Amino acid sequence: MMTTRKVRCWLLLFLITFGLSSGFYLPGVAPTDYPEGAELQVFANKLTSARSNVPYDFYFLPFCEPKEEKEKGLNIGQLFLGERAKSTAFEINMLKNENCKVLCKKLLEQRDIARLKRLVKREYRARLNLDNMPLVVKKQTPSGETVYQFGYQVGFREDKKIYVNNHLRLKILYHRPSSVVSSDPRDVYRVVGFEVEPVSMNHKGSPGDNGFCPLSPEPFEASVGKTMYYTYDVVFEESPIRWATRWDPLLSATEEQRQIQWFSIINSLLITLFLSGMVAMILFRTIHKDFMRYNQLADDEDLQEEVGWKLLHGDVFRPPPYASLLCILVGNGAQILAIALITLLFALLGFLSPANRGALLSCMVALWVLTSTIAGYTSARLYKSLGGIFVKRVVLGTALIFPGFVFSVFFFLNFLIWSSQSNVAVPFSTLVLLLFLWFGISIPLTIAGGYVGLRRSSYTFPCRTNQIPRKIPPQPWYSSSIFTCLIGGILPFGSVFIQLVFILGSIWQNQIFYMFGFLSVVFLVFMITSMEISVVLCYLKLCSEDYRWWFYSFFCSGTSGLYVFLYSIFYLLTQPEFEGIDMLSVLVYLGYMIIVSLAFTLVAGFLGFRCCFWFTRKIYSSIRVD
Repeated sequence: MMTTRKVRCWLLLFLITFGLSSGFYLPGVAPTDYPEGAELQVFANKLTSARSNVPYDFYFLPFCEPKEEKEKGLNIGQLFLGERAKSTAFEINMLKNENCKVLCKKLLEQRDIARLKRLVKREYRARLNLDNMPLVVKKQTPSGETVYQFGYQVGFREDKKIYVNNHLRLKILYHRPSSVVSSDPRDVYRVVGFEVEPVSMNHKGSPGDNGFCPLSPEPFEASVGKTMYYTYDVVFEESPIRWATRWDPLLSATEEQRQIQWFSIINSLLITLFLSGMVAMILFRTIHKDFMRYNQLADDEDLQEEVGWKLLHGDVFRPPPYASLLCILVGNGAQILAIALITLLFALLGFLSPANRGALLSCMVALWVLTSTIAGYTSARLYKSLGGIFVKRVVLGTALIFPGFVFSVFFFLNFLIWSSQSNVAVPFSTLVLLLFLWFGISIPLTIAGGYVGLRRSSYTFPCRTNQIPRKIPPQPWYSSSIFTCLIGGILPFGSVFIQLVFILGSIWQNQIFYMFGFLSVVFLVFMITSMEISVVLCYLKLCSEDYRWWFYSFFCSGTSGLYVFLYSIFYLLTQPEFEGIDMLSVLVYLGYMIIVSLAFTLVAGFLGFRCCFWFTRKIYSSIRVD
């Protein structure tokens, strides 16, 4: 009979495999059953564009506002993403089709035209939600595959004229569940799709007249002083799609995307196999020979002074300059790695599915607070082992420097978004909540982790440190720390750069990232690559009689964050959707990518340092030193 641990391992393996093959996820919300004639509420989200990183409130444009404004409660992740859930003027009832129903009429003013020109030029799309399903435009690719675009374009330009999509042909897909326990004796239905075909329509006559909504309409040109009607049709269509799988059509990858994902994994595995071969050669051939030679010659004083890493036993564990900074970086790296691993685990189990809006970012914020103890513990224990005396400074630096940098950039960018008349900037109350989480919970937990780290025993070093530092011989230019660190960061970056394309598309082009199975495998390969490249380069540095490996081991793999930032600039310059992007969007893009790249550096650096820290203590404890 299998043990509990084995059962858990097989269960996790099954979930990962199933997630890779079929995009498994848990819905995350309970279904809502609607009897015939029940009211369906449509909520307005926001206005977004792939050509701009500044979202706007739905009612920033002259859309029809409801008589009574209501807004659903939002989680902290939705607030950070600028999402909203405001009520609309749509009147829709289950299974009741509508034809040319008037929402309202608007007299266009100069301000409305100016806003329409600006947002239509940048191809903004209006995002609506019905029963937690996003409004989508269904299209066919040249290869015959069906793709979905979230939201509909508010208008288009022709010959320097602005035309508004003021008529919506809505299609609501519903499913009748086979067995439902409901208090309502009537048949009930569930919404499984929300599609739209936007039309620019120059209405003829008055509402109620025949031909008010012509079948082949002329487009409506927006101009000052002109009256514009907003109308919509509603068609209900039964679908075989079950409620639990209603997101699957929106998240199904195209054949090209699947091929790219598999190529990404194969590329990452090849890099890992190459590095693993190098590490195996070093560990089982070179170092093994070194052990035999050094131990055989340990009693021979004339032959003991030879070239090699053994000569550094009296300096290799000498605390580096700016040891406190190193401990702060390592502590923050440990925390971010813990956040990434736990988030990926939750995503694999389906708790962070797209149906649960804002759950991914909310989870990361919660984990940032709760994992603060890991940062404090890691930095304090390492600093204590290095003989540091300013432990309080290190613990407070761990709690303040990186989070403070992130908050400063976020506050500055949020101020720019607010000053651009965007109503979806993070409200002041949310900023106060974030400060409370930081100063009220995160910092005390960091201090508590630092206290535990100080109570633990220090790391032991197998060799004593000499009082006088050993002179480092001149190094050739290709062995310089900067050059080799830049070379070392290429391989960890190379293992993830294909996934980076999908992640950037998700963040900046309003796409949904859902292939967490592939991402988990690639992230595991990235971790292995970061550790192995640091060990290889650290060993070569010690063989050249240079004992300054502390920061070096951190940045051997940590420079991969630099390549992430450089690639993000390349992505910005080469994507056709970003052509003609405004300066504010560029600043927002670069600001957030600096944060992402710095977090990437800390994670890769922590992995490289910890592996080299174990490696150096291991090899020096295996030789006899007088």
